[in-house]
Amino acid sequence: MKLTSIALALAGVIAAPAASAAAPADAALPEMTVTGTREGELLSETPATVGIVKDTTLRETRPTHPKEVLNQVPGVWVSNLSGEGHSTAIRQPLTTSAVYLYLEDGIPTRSTGFFNHNALYEINVPQAGGMEIMKGPGSALYGSDAIGGTINVLTRTPPTKAEFEASAEAGSHGWGRVLVGGGNAHGDDAWRASLNLTRTDGWQDNAGYDRQTGTARWDRLLGDDALLKTVLSFSKVDQQHVGKLSAGELEATPRANNVPFSYREVDAFRLSTAYEKETANSLLSITPYFRDNSMDILPNWSVSYDPSRYLTKNKSFGLLGKYRRDFEPLRARLIVGLDFDYSPGSRDEDSIRLDKTTNAYGGVTYSLNPAAPVQIYDYDVSYRGISPYVHGEASLTERLRVNAGLRYDDMRYDYENNFNGGVAGATQGVAGPFPAGGWYGHVASTEVGYTHWGPKLGATYAFSEALSGFAAYSNSFRAPSESQVFRGSRESTAAKAQAAAESLLDLKPVIVDNYELGLRGKAGTVRYEASVYHMVKKDDIVSYTDPATTQRTVVNAGETLHRGVELGLGLPLAPAWQLDASLSYAKHTYESWTVSGTADYSGNEMEAAPRLIANTRLSYAPGFMNGGRVQLEWFRLGSYWLDAANTGKYDGHDLFNLRANYPFGKGMEVFGSITNLFDKRYAETADGTGTAPTYTAGLPRSAVVGVQAKW
Repeated sequence: MKLTSIALALAGVIAAPAASAAAPADAALPEMTVTGTREGELLSETPATVGIVKDTTLRETRPTHPKEVLNQVPGVWVSNLSGEGHSTAIRQPLTTSAVYLYLEDGIPTRSTGFFNHNALYEINVPQAGGMEIMKGPGSALYGSDAIGGTINVLTRTPPTKAEFEASAEAGSHGWGRVLVGGGNAHGDDAWRASLNLTRTDGWQDNAGYDRQTGTARWDRLLGDDALLKTVLSFSKVDQQHVGKLSAGELEATPRANNVPFSYREVDAFRLSTAYEKETANSLLSITPYFRDNSMDILPNWSVSYDPSRYLTKNKSFGLLGKYRRDFEPLRARLIVGLDFDYSPGSRDEDSIRLDKTTNAYGGVTYSLNPAAPVQIYDYDVSYRGISPYVHGEASLTERLRVNAGLRYDDMRYDYENNFNGGVAGATQGVAGPFPAGGWYGHVASTEVGYTHWGPKLGATYAFSEALSGFAAYSNSFRAPSESQVFRGSRESTAAKAQAAAESLLDLKPVIVDNYELGLRGKAGTVRYEASVYHMVKKDDIVSYTDPATTQRTVVNAGETLHRGVELGLGLPLAPAWQLDASLSYAKHTYESWTVSGTADYSGNEMEAAPRLIANTRLSYAPGFMNGGRVQLEWFRLGSYWLDAANTGKYDGHDLFNLRANYPFGKGMEVFGSITNLFDKRYAETADGTGTAPTYTAGLPRSAVVGVQAKW
C-alpha cells in the first residue's frame, strides 16, 4: 500500500496536531491530543488540562517570539528575556527553574540534568505543526521537570504531493526573517523540510541576535501497519543580552543596556527515528534519539554578585520504548514503557573582573576589566536516567472512563572534578572585596543519585455529547540540575565556599502533589473549558538572595502552595466575527520557608506570581478577504510581588496587539502585525525589592510586514 493512501491515517495517530478548544463549532473532527500518552487520544477522555495551539494559529500569527501564541492559552505567561530568550509561568511563578518539560514530538529536547529555561529558542516554533501545553504534573509517561507543565512542539506532517512555500519579513529595529519550507511524497516515502533565518538589531543598545534553525522530517511506510518517522532539528543562536534597569532607567532611558558585553552562543542538534507498528489491538513504539547541545555564555543576570563566563556541553543518547495493548472488555488499554537517557556533559567556567559606574537614574553600568579571567570550574558530569512506567485505562460505564499510572525514576550523576585533581577544596576567584571577589568550593569526584515513585489517577465523565468533565490526582518530582548540585555559589571565605558546595550534595528533589477538576463543552456555537487545581510542592528548590550582598544561595524551601482556576472561551459573534478569551486567577504562597534562621517567609505570596492573567482576541474574517482576517488582542497581566519578603509590587500592565493577513492572487499572501499598539512602557519581568526594584524592559510599539508565496 502506498504512502499517499494511508500516511495521514497512521501518521495522524502518532503525531497529528489537535484542534483548538476554541475551534469553530462546526468542526467535523473530534478534538484530539497526543501529549498525554505519546499517541492520539480524544481530548474528552484526557483527565488533564491541555492547551492547544493549532497549526493554523502558527501560520496566521507568525510569532516573532513564542510568547505571542503561548500567552493565548489559559494560565500561561511567557516573558521575553531579550532576543528569543524566555522565562515561563504555568501554574507556577515566573521562573527560570526546571519545572517545565519541553518536548519535540514527545521527545525531551534536553535531559533532566541540563535543563534550559530558554528551551523554545532551540526549536523551530514558527514552522511547527502545532503545540500542546499539558498543565500541571505530567502523566506517568513523563518524569522529572514535568511539574508546572509540559510543552510539546509538534513537527508538521509531510504533504501528500509536492508543495513549497517561502515568506520574507521586515520590521522595526532591524527585524528581518526568511522562512522557507516544502515537501513531497513518492511511493512509501514522504518528507518535509523547513528553514528559519532570523536577525534583528534589537530595540535596546547592543541587543541584536541572529538565528538559523531548521527541521527535516521523513516518514516511511513499512508494509500496511508500520511507520518510520525520522526527525532532524538544529538551531544556532548568536545573541546579545540586556541587563535589568532601575525604576529611573526604565522611565528615562529604557533603551539602555548596562551589560553591553553580555552574550550567548547556542548550538542545538537533535536526531530521532521512531518505529511505530500498529495492529488492530496493539502498538509497539521504539524511538532512539541523539542530542548535542552547547552554550557559550557571559550571563547578564549574575554581574552584580558573581560575574563569570562559561561553556557548557552535553550530548545525549536515549531510547523511548512503549508497548500498548487494547482489550475488548471495557475498552481497556494497557501501556508499559521504558525511558533511558545517558547524557555526558561538562562545564568550563572563568570568573571575570568588572568595573561599574552609577548613573543619575539609580542604575549601574558595567564594563569589562582588562584583568585576565580566572578559572573557577572545570568538571565533567554524566547524567543517567532509567524510568520504567505502566499506564492503564478502562471505561467502567459508557460515560465513565478511568486511568491510572505509575512511574519509577532512577537518576544518577557521575561527577568528575578536573579542577583540583578530583579532590575537594576551595579556590579564590577574582581578587577583591566580596562580592566582587570571593571564593568557590569544589566537592571531590563523586556520584549522586535520586529515585522516585510517581503515581497518577484520573477519570473522565461524559455528561452529554456536548459536555465532559474530569478529575485527576498526580504526583511528580524534579531532580536538582547538575549546575545546582556541583556549581557552588561565590562566598566571602574559603571555609564558607566549601561548606556551601558540600551542602548542595544534600539537595532534595522537589515533590509535588496535584489535584485537579475540569469541564469541557459547547453550548450552541460557544466552546468553553474550565479547570481548578490545588498543588503542593515540598522541598521546593529556590534561590535565596541576601538583600545586603545580593549573594544568591540555592536551598530547599519547606513547602509552597499553588491554587488557581483557568477558563477558556470561544464565541462566534456573527458570521465574520469571533471572540476568544482566556483567564486564570491563581495564588502562590510560601507555606513554610525559613532561610538560615534569619528570615521567615512562611505565609507570604511568592514573588513574580501575578494572580490574574488574561488574554482576549477579537477576530474579523469577512468573505471578501478570501480567507484573511484582522485580529485585535488584549493581554492583561495583574500585579505581583517583587520579592519573597513582599516589600514591593509591580503594578502589572495591559498590552494591545494587532495582526492581519490577506491572501491574493494564486498562493500569495501579505501579512503584518503591530505589537504593543499603544506604545505602553512596561516591564517583561520585575524583581529586586520595594526600595530598589529592577526591571527587564518590555518591547515598545513595533511593526512587522511580510509577504508569502505558496506553490
